[in-house]
This record gives sequence, C-alpha cells and structure tokens, in this order.
Amino acid sequence: MGKVTGFLEYDRKNEPYKPVEERIQKYEEFTIPLDKPEIKNQGARCMDCGIPFCHSGCPLGNLIPDFNDAVYRERWEEAASILHGTNNFPEFTGRLCPAPCEEACVLGINEDPVTIENIEKNIAEEAFKNGWVKPNAPEKRTGKTVAVIGSGPAGLATAQQLNRAGHSVTVFERDEKPGGLLRYGIPDFKMEKHVIDRRLAILEEEGIIFKCGVHVGKDIKADALKNDFDAVVLSTGATVRRNLPIPGSDLKGIYQAMDFLPQNNRRVDGLEWKGEEIKATGKDVIVIGGGDTGSDCIGTSIRHGATSVKNFEIMSKGTPERPENQPWPYWPMRLRTSTSHKEGAERFFSISTKKFVGDENGNLTGLVTAEVVWTHKPGERPTLSEVPGTEKEWKADMVFLALGFTGSEPTVAEQLGIKMDARTNIEASIDNYMTNVPGVFAAGDSRRGQSLIVWAISEGRQAAHHVDTYLMGSSDLPLKGDGDLPRV
Repeated sequence: MGKVTGFLEYDRKNEPYKPVEERIQKYEEFTIPLDKPEIKNQGARCMDCGIPFCHSGCPLGNLIPDFNDAVYRERWEEAASILHGTNNFPEFTGRLCPAPCEEACVLGINEDPVTIENIEKNIAEEAFKNGWVKPNAPEKRTGKTVAVIGSGPAGLATAQQLNRAGHSVTVFERDEKPGGLLRYGIPDFKMEKHVIDRRLAILEEEGIIFKCGVHVGKDIKADALKNDFDAVVLSTGATVRRNLPIPGSDLKGIYQAMDFLPQNNRRVDGLEWKGEEIKATGKDVIVIGGGDTGSDCIGTSIRHGATSVKNFEIMSKGTPERPENQPWPYWPMRLRTSTSHKEGAERFFSISTKKFVGDENGNLTGLVTAEVVWTHKPGERPTLSEVPGTEKEWKADMVFLALGFTGSEPTVAEQLGIKMDARTNIEASIDNYMTNVPGVFAAGDSRRGQSLIVWAISEGRQAAHHVDTYLMGSSDLPLKGDGDLPRV
C-alpha cells in the first residue's frame, strides 16, 4: 500500500497529452510525463484494502501494492526489482496494456482507481535511466537447446525465462527485426521502437540468439527444426485476419488494417516494403472495427492527412459507467475513447456494412450500411437484426478492415502434426502448455487466440516453466502467483 490516508488526500492524475494539432504532425509518443512528486502522490493513493483485487485483475499477477508502496517511499530501485519480478517487459505493458488491474482496483468501486499502468511505465523508465536493467546471463548452461518461433511479447518472455534457466535459446522471426506486432502493428505514436530495441539489446547480451528474416515453415521446415532442438515453442500469434465477405469486397481501396499499419511502421523506420503503397493522404477514410487496431488506423490516417475519418462499430454504444451486469472487479465493456478517436474521427455504433460501391474501373467510391440492434436473452448468445429502412450510402475513397483475427496460420502446425481447435488456435494443455507432439509447446495468441499484450507475456512465462520442467525434470522458474522477486 501507499500512504494510509493517501486515497483521501490525492485525486487521480493522468499524464497529459500534447495538443492534437501538434502531435498529429509526428509519429512520436505524445504523453507529457508527470514529475516525481506527483507520481509519488499517485502511489500514495494505493489503499490498505486487505485483499488486493488488482492481483486477480492482472494476468501477470504483478505485486501492485508492493511497487506502489516503494514508489510512495521513493525507493525506485526496489520498485523496479518488484515489478521485474513478475513482468519481463513493464515498459511495454506500461504503454500498451488496457489495465484490467485498474478495473479491479478496490478504490475504483467508488472513486477513480490508482494509476497503476502509468506508475508501472515510470518505474520501468526510471530503471533504464539509472542503469538498473542489466544483462543477467546464467552462470552455467544446461546443454539444452530451445527454438522459439515468433518474437512478439510471448516469444520474448519465453526466451528470456528459458535463457535464465540456462538453456540455449534461438528465436526465429520471419520479419526484418524482432518484436512481432509490437514493432509492426503498434504505431510509433503509441510506442516508439527504440523502446523495443533497448530491451532486445539486453536479451542479446544475455545470450539469446535472434534469427530474423527466417520464415519457419517456408525457409526452414518445422519438422527439421524440431530435430535440431531439444524443445520448440510456438509463439506465432493469431495472425489470420477476419474478412468482410460482402458484395464489392474486391474493389481497389479496401485494405486490411494489418497491411496498412505494418507498412507505415516500416516507412517511419526507413525500411522498404513489398507491394502497393497504402497512404490515406487526401482520402475520405472509413475504418470498420471499433477495437484498438481500428483506433490505430484512425490515428495513422489522420497523420497521413486524410480528408475525413469515420469509424464504424457493429456493437452498440457502451456507457461511460460500468454496466450493471458486469460488476466490479470484472472487466467492463464500457465506452472507451482513445487518443486517436479524439484527434478528429467520427464514430458510429450499431452499424453494419452491407456492400461496397465502386466505379467502372473497379475503384472504391463508397459503401452501404444499415443500422442494427442486438437482442440479449438469458443463457443465449446475443442475436443481431437489421433495422428496416435504415440503409445509407457513405462516400469513401479508402476503407480499412480492423475486424480482428480468427486464429493461427496453420503451416507450422500441419508440418509438425499438431492439433488445432475449432477456432484454429493451437491445442496446448493449460497444465503444461505442451501440444500433442512431445517437446513442442505453444504460448500467447497462437494458443489462446487474439488477446492482450499482458496475457502474451504471462503465457510466455508460464510456458517457459513447463518447457524447463520437460527438459530438466523440475523448474525453479516462477509461475504466476509464486510471489517471486528475481533480479532486474
């Protein structure tokens, strides 16, 4: 906890943002850090709540009251040690996590919750600034080798944990640089890529080998890889994009969000890309999909100089307050407005796209929608129905489909003979994260389906424990809830 009466003395204070007209000119992070005394006050708001429900809200089991108390007492190095004890990459989650811990904060029952995510980011930044994050290679090697396929947060967490156990770890990544969606999906204005690079430098100094530009399943057969390593971990993500199979979906000007965003990140990084250039400059843009990926398309389109940006969401508009059927401490499906939404996008809810409209040359000129309503019956899945007479045509030069992902790409699983479930996720036991093929494990979105960065890191840590057990018969690597406090 922080100060006994802190929650009565201090109000929640979030990091302010640079003005919209300034920040949309750049692909840079635009939060304005709070000074240390203010962060201390925010840590002071952590209550002596008896049972810290923030623990249950956090998929990593972060020891939140402990690091809040350390920040309040200005013991920043201690706070960094506590935080890194359960989270390999707090500089990532402190920027990108939607903070389910804050929705589970006891103070949040009748006041604004503690600014857990921002405190976490500031602890991580203080640790890097002061040189407390150092390479920590194992004292001895086990002689065991592990291949990790995929370098997103799940793969990186798996690799670091297994390297700490003394195994020799090689991470295979099909893109030019490691990071997965952290690098090629998250816009730089949400997380600049030097944040990834400084952590990767630590991992490499610890002894992890990265082989980029190597597409396992194509450049290297997965079964051959299995023969070369003592264990294999699949952390390839859930990258199969959901389509919108309606009339006109083949028109020029309709793009998947995950073609648009990675290309722009490469452009910002000075890298080349293959295929058509996708830029929203001077376009009337419609983004279909109301999640984080849709929001990222909005912010990127605005920075390109789009003429207009509209956002369509098939779900009904949420309320700012917690819905009655989603009581504390559960994650509520409330209305969430991102910084990109506030930069100039119009949002429309309960709207379904029926068809795309084009000209004689096959170019997109617009689309047709209808309003919809959701019917909820106890014990049944919600049903969707169109509202008669609500069809409307919208002008659009460019449409981005941000409809989520349906599962993992099957190539590697097929080559290894691994079972996949009905949602095309890799089947791996929750008890030990192993697939039906001995020595092959799965973690992150490839196992659980599209999810959060904090879940990916948690999955990687859990999987690493079980891989280590498989290789050595037992493991000292921590599991969630062990209360471990290993080194920074």
